[in-house]
Formats: sequence, structure tokens, C-alpha cells
Amino acid sequence: PPRLATVDIKSADEIGWLREAGHITGGVLDKVMDMAQVGMTTDELDKFGHDLIVQQGAYPAPLNYRGFPKSICTSVNNVLCHGIPNSRQLQDGDIISIDVSIFYKGVFGDCCSTRVIGNGDSVAHKLTAVARDSTLAAIEQCKPGVRLSVVGNTISEHAARAGFRICKEFIGHGIGRYFHGLPEVYHYANNHGPTLRPGMVFTIEPILMEGRDGIGILADGWTAVSTDTKRSSQFEHTILITDNAPEILSPHR
Repeated sequence: PPRLATVDIKSADEIGWLREAGHITGGVLDKVMDMAQVGMTTDELDKFGHDLIVQQGAYPAPLNYRGFPKSICTSVNNVLCHGIPNSRQLQDGDIISIDVSIFYKGVFGDCCSTRVIGNGDSVAHKLTAVARDSTLAAIEQCKPGVRLSVVGNTISEHAARAGFRICKEFIGHGIGRYFHGLPEVYHYANNHGPTLRPGMVFTIEPILMEGRDGIGILADGWTAVSTDTKRSSQFEHTILITDNAPEILSPHR
């Protein structure tokens, strides 16, 4: 479907489908994350994730999306996002972000998590923890009548307190029968966005950076990297605004 010009309110049927898609997506992500161990290649993780998605009767949304060649995104160390799985073996101390998205029953599911491979240093563990905690803190604030900017304001506060920066180039987005749509969800301090209403569905997916601002896109046209080669961590959920507390549609660890 064409990208909508306004933020749509999902129907009861759409919410049901999105809930199913989200649960499949989160379940696949957890299983792929468990497979990410020292010596495993990201190509192997991609095949494992692809097979899990297809077994659920879904389609891996990234595959052939605007030419993307794989079924999941695997972003290691200084790769911010959209990393293309390859033959590189994971090493002790690596940080890997895995983004799983699917198409199921006419709607999309989308989520991401980051983990440290093997032991890792204290900063790596702190970076991944703050990305997760700041996302969950922002989700808690998403209630009817609150402005969407609460997301970025909450995340930026958590990140700054921990000594990390927010990657401003990549944002969250509305999702439903379309993969990416309104609202645009900024993860840094801002005054933008609509007032939240029940039935809105969107992703919150901040990328926290260990080093300075500045990104580059590799020759493949997809892989985004930090220009100072410092590491990053991303965490993502798809959420539904309800009459009360927000609902996480993509539950995962």
C-alpha cells in the first residue's frame, strides 16, 4: 500500500494481526540471538532466522526490500544498523545487533536487540544495557494524550546520563500494512510529533553510540557505520497505544 500522509488508527483486526506478527518476530529474534556465539558467522545466523520465519508462515521483510540481499540485519561493533550478513565469524567481545522483521497476514512485525558475544568489556555491557533500558523507559511514557516527543526526550536523558550519544540519522516509524510510515519517531530530545491516541502503532528503536557523532554508508548502499569506528547498540520494540498502558507487540528479551 502507498505510504499514508497521516498517522492512521489501527482497526481491531489490524491490531490482532500486528500482535501475531509481533510475537512471531520477537520469538524469532530471541532464538537467533541465542545462536549468536563465538565462531558463528552472520550468514549462518541469517539462514537460521530465514528458516524460522518461513516455518511460521511468514516472509522475511528485508529480503529483496529495495535490493537488500538477506533476511535479517546483523550489525557488529561499529556497524550502526542495516548490516548485511556475511562470512565473518563472531569473535569474543563483539557487540552484535540483530534486527528481525517479517510480513505476516498482510502486516509487518519489526524488532531488534543487541548482545555481547562471549565476555566483552564493561563498556560493551553498559552500552547494551542502556540501549535496552532507555527504550523500555520511553515505552512506559507512551500513553494517550502525551506528545510523541516524550520518546526522544526520555531516551536522550538516559543516554546522556550514561555518557553515550544518540544516532540522529535513524528514527522509529509507524508500521502496519506498510513497513515504514508515520509517525516519525525521533530518539533525541525534540518538540516534534503528534499527540498519542489509542490505536497508534509504531516502533521505538534508538541506536546508542559509544563515540562521537558521525556516520558513513558503505559501498553496498546499506551498511551504516560510525566514522570513528566506535561501537553502537540498538534496541527496538513495536508498540501499540491503548486506552491505558502501552502494549509491546514484539515481546523479546
